[in-house]
Amino acid sequence: METLKSSTLQLRQLTKRYSNFEAVRNLDLNVPSGSLLTLLGPSGCGKSTVLRMVAGFLNVTSGEILVDGQDISRVEPNFRDIGMVFQNYALFPHMTVESNIAFGLKMRGVSKDEQAVRVRDVLEMVQLTHLADRYPSQLSGGQQQRVALARAVVIKPKLLLLDEPLGALDRHLREGLQAELRDLQRKLGITSILVTHDQDEALYLSDYIAVMNGGCIEQLDTPIALYDRPQTEFVARFLGVPNIFPSKVVSKSEGEVVIELGGQKVVVPTTEAKPVGSDCKISIRPSHIELVAQDDARMGLVSVINSAHELGERIVYHCEVGGHKIEANAPRTSNSARFAVGQAVKLLLDPAHTILLRD
Repeated sequence: METLKSSTLQLRQLTKRYSNFEAVRNLDLNVPSGSLLTLLGPSGCGKSTVLRMVAGFLNVTSGEILVDGQDISRVEPNFRDIGMVFQNYALFPHMTVESNIAFGLKMRGVSKDEQAVRVRDVLEMVQLTHLADRYPSQLSGGQQQRVALARAVVIKPKLLLLDEPLGALDRHLREGLQAELRDLQRKLGITSILVTHDQDEALYLSDYIAVMNGGCIEQLDTPIALYDRPQTEFVARFLGVPNIFPSKVVSKSEGEVVIELGGQKVVVPTTEAKPVGSDCKISIRPSHIELVAQDDARMGLVSVINSAHELGERIVYHCEVGGHKIEANAPRTSNSARFAVGQAVKLLLDPAHTILLRD
């Protein structure tokens, strides 16, 4: 199956209102041609509502859905030229794999000869040629998901929508299919939107991630930028940053502020216009904190080890500074320093990864 013509998707002031409740509020979003963008967030944040409005399964209260510059927000779902993959596969149980995949082509009036060629090509792509005559009940969960994906792309849609597509699979199988899904999306070059609440899946699959909260986009970024530099407390907590501390700006200079944490000072690079004396919050991942001996001459936070646990290739230390609990990770190697519970240490916070969160 050849590379598809990539489309662009724009959402402008997209809103979905139920009586007095706004599930999605004035949402603006541009999905670059050929990219995979993930809507990430907890249950109830509005991500599936956005996907279903794009698919046409939910009516838009206000706003526009533009595909290649054309507003499709009032177009019926079957005329939107969109492929969709659901968590529960939604395969026809009385049809074979081949018939399930060919169904969309048949509904579009594609000739039988063309159907045969395109179904054959997509079966090869998802490695299911040998199962063409089987029924869904005779397939594993992973095989059923491949059929659902093949059925979505065989029609050569302008957009591919993926609603928790791997959520029903066990972790081992899900991780294997993540790689296959990403390879297929890149090979076809099809503009795609994925909905998931799984941050690891989003970070692995996406070109861009939009973290949603309360019907709005809290932060839109590349996976690396989002992981390294969450902008708000909600995003930091959702992406699993355990170290988030209330603090106060005690001084500032161009490109950085000095904040106070537990009576001790930390330098934080920032472009935020935070006035001296204002309250703030900072975040830092455990892997960006280095533990050293207390008498180390470098600037850091003096602390005490409360607990230490060996987890795979790392040691997780729990410390405390001025009543604030801090988690720090160290590699579990033969030449790495080890610290005992109750031992006084100094915590060196990597300035490049100490984030002053936006209010």
